[in-house]
Amino acid sequence: MSLSNEIILRPRFKHEVNEDNEALLSLFENSKTTQKDFIVSRVDDHVFIRIPKEKQHFWSPQLHLEINKNEDKKTSTIHGLFGPNPTIWTLFMFLHFIVICLFIGFTTWAYANWSLQNSYSIQLTLAFFMVIIWFTLYFSGRLGKAKGNAEMHLLNNFMNSVLKKP
Repeated sequence: MSLSNEIILRPRFKHEVNEDNEALLSLFENSKTTQKDFIVSRVDDHVFIRIPKEKQHFWSPQLHLEINKNEDKKTSTIHGLFGPNPTIWTLFMFLHFIVICLFIGFTTWAYANWSLQNSYSIQLTLAFFMVIIWFTLYFSGRLGKAKGNAEMHLLNNFMNSVLKKP
């Protein structure tokens, strides 16, 4: 699997496998007891693979797999998503939302002051500051992805070893 340096913060992939989804899910279920390097949990057709708590850092990724059976019932499709801890991701998206709302508010306030022919330099400065904060959030997300890249490869290799793929 190639993890390119695109603008994707949460890489996704999709594989077609020539096995029934229940057989694949049971492979991951069995891997819980046969290894201690990863935490594997299953909910219905979803499998979550995480790094153990003692080895995690703030940006540690997790691998979310959704294993669906295809219509022919002999093959399955695996949808995978690498991403940070859902709590971290929610906080990160919330901060983006707040910055965007503040940017819109400051630019609206600046426009209102401009149309009333009042001073609007403070509002434009604050709007510009929101852009700087947004870039900071974006690049910290990219830095986090880069920091978790080695762990993403470990998670991918573990998934492939459970599925017995080269």
